[in-house]
Amino acid sequence: MNKTIGILAHVDAGKTTFSEQLLYYTKSIKQRGRVDHQDAFLDSHQIERQRGITVFADQGRFSYGNVEYYLIDTPGHIDFSPETERAIQAMDMAIIIVSAVEGIEGQTETVWELLRKHRIPCFFFINKTDRVGADVPRVVQDIRANFSSDLCNLTDGFAEDGGMSEEWIDFVAERDEALLEYYLEKGYDREMWLNAMRRLIQKNQAYSYAYGSALQGIGIESFLHKLHLLTETDYSSEGPFAGRVYRIRHDDHGTRITFIKALCGTLNVRDNLKYGDGDRPVTEKITQIRKYNGREFMPVDRVEAGELFAVTGLSMAAVGDGIGELQEKAVYEMVPTLKSKVIFEPGIHVKEALAYFKILDAEDPSLNVIWDERLQEIQLHVMGKIQLEVLEQLIYERFKFKVKFDRPEILYKETIDTQVNGYGHFEPLGHYAEVHLQLRPGERNSGITFKNVCHADDLSVGNQNLIRHHLFEREHHGLLTGSPLTDVEITLLTGRAHNKHTTGGDFREAAFRALRQGLEQSSNVLLEPYYQFKIKVDLEQIGRVISDIGQASGRLDAPRNEGEKAILTGTVPVATFMDYNSQLASFTHGKGVLSLTFAGYDRCHNEQEIIERIGYNKDADPEYTSSSIFCAKGQGYTVGWKEAEGNMHAL
Repeated sequence: MNKTIGILAHVDAGKTTFSEQLLYYTKSIKQRGRVDHQDAFLDSHQIERQRGITVFADQGRFSYGNVEYYLIDTPGHIDFSPETERAIQAMDMAIIIVSAVEGIEGQTETVWELLRKHRIPCFFFINKTDRVGADVPRVVQDIRANFSSDLCNLTDGFAEDGGMSEEWIDFVAERDEALLEYYLEKGYDREMWLNAMRRLIQKNQAYSYAYGSALQGIGIESFLHKLHLLTETDYSSEGPFAGRVYRIRHDDHGTRITFIKALCGTLNVRDNLKYGDGDRPVTEKITQIRKYNGREFMPVDRVEAGELFAVTGLSMAAVGDGIGELQEKAVYEMVPTLKSKVIFEPGIHVKEALAYFKILDAEDPSLNVIWDERLQEIQLHVMGKIQLEVLEQLIYERFKFKVKFDRPEILYKETIDTQVNGYGHFEPLGHYAEVHLQLRPGERNSGITFKNVCHADDLSVGNQNLIRHHLFEREHHGLLTGSPLTDVEITLLTGRAHNKHTTGGDFREAAFRALRQGLEQSSNVLLEPYYQFKIKVDLEQIGRVISDIGQASGRLDAPRNEGEKAILTGTVPVATFMDYNSQLASFTHGKGVLSLTFAGYDRCHNEQEIIERIGYNKDADPEYTSSSIFCAKGQGYTVGWKEAEGNMHAL
């Protein structure tokens, strides 16, 4: 059996130290490293050791009982949340580390929500019980109040032979109707209760916690043994191979390494693997299979379902891609809300440097590295300032040149709030294509969606698919600021082709012009990213926080009390709240707790101000035009967007 465990936590909760103890106890490593000693086995990168934080999701491997375990240690800082989410999709179960002193913190809530979204069973380990101020009952109470009341004490109520206390017996029976009936008639049966608890954990209907000290090694061995008893996986090595890419790296020689979680079947060296777009799949041969433990790896000839491994030979596979029989691409929730421009030192050739940034983009697709030809600059998307500092150091260490980054700016988006039809015609001499689109406002944070009501008598199915492909092959600009277009439902109404003159590129031109012509007619809206916030402060500080939220253009839910603390929740623009943590820490003397999670995009609170500041000229965008081109007497001529509809051929 193979199991993959993820270790997640807020920064400094002791996550990496906990991971080191598991590897040491199972004899996977010979000595325990420490973050503060800069020798942690899983924080193997120099940047991680210098900063004392986990930046990259690294993995270890150990055997326990008859199970091969894969361990993923994830970043705890919010700036590296996309790395954490990518790792989560490779996990079978997770352990959330919570400090017994600090309790639930911002990133604790973020990882809990991510685990719930991806339906990963999880356990809690309340760490640092050896420290002054540790309060396990308080932390347990907070977990019950904020996460789940379906929580059991693993340290005191569950024996290492699988026996359960009366509290556990009742807990399990109350959540399984058949078991409760058996209990009332015949009493407790250890194996039945153990199997029932495994089912509850697997279905995310029950959670358990243990406590101890990772630094002192207290409670680690017992916790692993109990987790071993309470979890199981059910992978099948029969049938065709299927897996998912969860990580891309490049080794010291520049070789592209693709990390995969095997979900079904087996894979052998020299096998051909299919991946990529279902319409245009790529097939490549596996040249090597590696099983990693930290930075070290062991070549193997074969892997099977449930294993984590890496391969060479896949030149274009991307993070999130389905591999083999799995074609569905993963969708990630943690997306950057900031963008920054790369500033180069004199003498660096920007186009040559772009190749190195593309390597980083393959490893971390959330960077979304963009080359702006018009401005001759590289832009990328980031989560925060710490990530930019790490990138500066990483680029210098790996590629031997220095860069700096411009001050991060908010990533805006645009949408529409009225329904329109857009018309595009492209007919210079020797070309012909016409496209009619309906644009409707979509659900908020739904992205661009596509429908097709075009009849095959008007346009062949192949050309209809071509239009759809072109609409999704790139990001489209809005008219207000040139920001990406989102939350629009596009319907292909009809179109026309010419038997002799139409080529594929003609439909790209016609579709883009139809989209743009529709935007010209619609009412356009600027969107900005929002945080979902949760703030916990002393009751006497609630007035200050409410005032701050109002000044930040936030929306506040009804406050509630927990003992002597006030809990405030709501949404607020990222632009006005991204630096609030330092303010909160200042006036609460470090006792206030702020949790921020990405809440998607909504209407910009200062739309006109942003439009004026960006100064986008929709008529001077070299990538777009809303005009159409028609042909008469062997010569093409341009028709502006206002007159385009009346000149269409398919009306």
